[in-house]
Amino acid sequence: MPTHLPIIVQKFGGSSVADVAGIRRVAAHAVATRRAGKRVVVVVSAMGKTTDQLVQLAHEVTPTPDRRELDMLLTAGERIAMAILAMAIRDLGEPATSMTGSQCGIITNDAPGGARIVEVRPFRVQDALDAGQIVIVAGFQGVSWKKEVTTLGRGGSDTTAVALAAALSAEACEIYSDVDGVYSADPRKVADARRLNDLGHDEMLAMARAGAKVLGADAVAWARLNDVALYARATDGRPGETIVRLNPPADRAWIAAATQRPNCVLLDWRGDVPELPQVLQAFAVPPIFSLHLPHQTLLLLGRDVADAVDSQYARLVERLRQLPDAHGAAPTLVEGTLVSIVGPGVGRECDLLTPFRRALAPLLTPQTPVLAHGLTLSCLLAPAQADAAVAALHAEFLGGGA
Repeated sequence: MPTHLPIIVQKFGGSSVADVAGIRRVAAHAVATRRAGKRVVVVVSAMGKTTDQLVQLAHEVTPTPDRRELDMLLTAGERIAMAILAMAIRDLGEPATSMTGSQCGIITNDAPGGARIVEVRPFRVQDALDAGQIVIVAGFQGVSWKKEVTTLGRGGSDTTAVALAAALSAEACEIYSDVDGVYSADPRKVADARRLNDLGHDEMLAMARAGAKVLGADAVAWARLNDVALYARATDGRPGETIVRLNPPADRAWIAAATQRPNCVLLDWRGDVPELPQVLQAFAVPPIFSLHLPHQTLLLLGRDVADAVDSQYARLVERLRQLPDAHGAAPTLVEGTLVSIVGPGVGRECDLLTPFRRALAPLLTPQTPVLAHGLTLSCLLAPAQADAAVAALHAEFLGGGA
C-alpha cells in the first residue's frame, strides 16, 4: 500500500465488540476506511464484560490477587478481541494482522494495574501498514522497561489509541463507543443534556477527571501533550461527533458540563505533610486535586483504576488516614460523590460560587466541602444527592433541567 496515504487510528470499546455481530460491524468499518484510501490501525478493548468476568474469576481464587498476575490475566481479554477482529477483516478480503501492546511498542513504567506510557516505538506497526495490512492492536496494555506485561488503568484503550496516533503522525484518532460524542451531562440522567460539538483538550481533561466517561483522562492528557485531535463518535454510524482539539472555536460556552464522580475522598491536614509525596508515589494512585500550603494540605482522591485493584485504593486511603502532618495531627476525612461544573469560565468569571451555591442550596450544609481547581468548581455530596445536584447545576449554568 502506498506509504504516502494518511493513517487513521480507530478505537472501539467493549460494547462495540461485545459479540460476533459487533465484531463484524467493526470489521466492515475498518475495511471501508481502508478502501477509502487510508492506512488503518484499529485499537480494541476486551469484548463486552470480559474484563469484569476475569476480575471476578481472580477474586474467586483469592481476595487479594497479585497485581502482576492480574495484569497478565486481564490483558487476555484484549488479545482475544484483536485476534477475532483480524479474522473477521480477513474474511472480508482484506489483509490484517493483530498485535499486543508490547508487539506494537507501548513502553510503560513499572506500575501494575495503572501503568503510564513513557514511550511508543511503533516500528512493527509501521512496517505492517507499509506492507498493506490493517493493524489490529490490543488496547489497555503495554510492556514495562523490566519486560513485564502491564495494564494502563481505566480508559487504557483510549490511551493506547492516542499514543499510537501521536507516534504514527496519524491524520485522525477516532474514538467509537455507544454514544455519539461528549455531552453537557449524562444524558441518561439529565434529559436535555446536549452534545458538545467542540471542546479544548484542557476542558475535556478536566471533565474526564471530574467523572465524564466518554474519554479517559490519561488519553486526553496524552492527546494534549502531543496535539492530537480526538473525534468521539457512535459505532452505529449516527450523525454527529465531538471534536477535542488544541484550539477549539472561541465562541463556545464558558461552562461546558455538569458532572459527577462517585467514590471520592477528601483529606484535610492542618499543616504540611512531609511523607505525602513518598506515600502517593508508592501506591501509584494520582490525586484529582492537591493543595499544599504552610498551614494546610488538601488532597482529593477518586477511585480511577480498574475494579480489580480497588483494594490498592482502599489501602492508600487507610495509609493516608494514619499519616500525620508536621504537627503530628491526623487528617479529617470526607467521603462522597464529587459534583462539578467544568469549563473555561471557572477562574475567569468573578463570581460563579454564588450561582453554584444557589443551585445546590437545598443540598449544601455549612460543612460541605467546595473546591475550585483548574477549570472545575466542585463539592462533595452524599451519593444519593448526586443526580439531583447535577440536574440543578445543569439547569443553572447550561439552561436546562432534568
